[in-house]
Amino acid sequence: MAPVANWTGFYIFGGAGGGLWNADSNVVTYPGGVALTRDQRMGGSGWFGTVGAGFDWQMSNWVAGVFGDGQFGSIRGSITDTFFVAPGVEGREKLRTSYAAGVRLGYLVAPNVLSYVNGGYSGSDWSGSNLYGLGAAGAPLAYTTPSFHRNGWFIGGGVENNLNIFGISAPGWFMKTEYRSAFYDRVTLPETASAAVIVNTPSALTFKPWVQTISTSLVYRFNWGGAPVAARY
Repeated sequence: MAPVANWTGFYIFGGAGGGLWNADSNVVTYPGGVALTRDQRMGGSGWFGTVGAGFDWQMSNWVAGVFGDGQFGSIRGSITDTFFVAPGVEGREKLRTSYAAGVRLGYLVAPNVLSYVNGGYSGSDWSGSNLYGLGAAGAPLAYTTPSFHRNGWFIGGGVENNLNIFGISAPGWFMKTEYRSAFYDRVTLPETASAAVIVNTPSALTFKPWVQTISTSLVYRFNWGGAPVAARY
């Protein structure tokens, strides 16, 4: 039986990471939503910062908790429509912010090291896109699509450890590294033609994103160093 500090309590964290999104996208009639092309896989990548807070309860070697966080940055890639305009039009699509609220469950693989899985709700905000003609340099703007919001869910996991290492005393300070995979509902994005388009064919792009991120954060636990609990390792 070894005394260890208590994992029960509030914590806050902030950090940064990298991520990528993949999206299934096709062209449909608008209005109507009749598919004109099959799904194509599109994607993007980038960096972000994250902040959040949570509360944990320790039960012997197990730790359960609730948390919320937000990610702010620029994970960007391309969307393309090649159906009506040859050789097609392409624009930049950017994940600007995402946020999550969820639960996590972990096991203390050592008194100061927590391995955990988590999951819950995720929301995301995406930019609009300007679609330009492919091929010739300086091709005119052809279409625009609106910005949008998507709801979904996430699942992930990570490791959190105390920073009392290599002879450094840092009570309450931790570092965590986490992987997360978020899945969002499909959205239909109407394409608005510019003045350069002589014949406006009403259509829309659909977009169903899947976002994967890896982040590392500095964590401060307010109750670390409180009453110890007895646990077996």
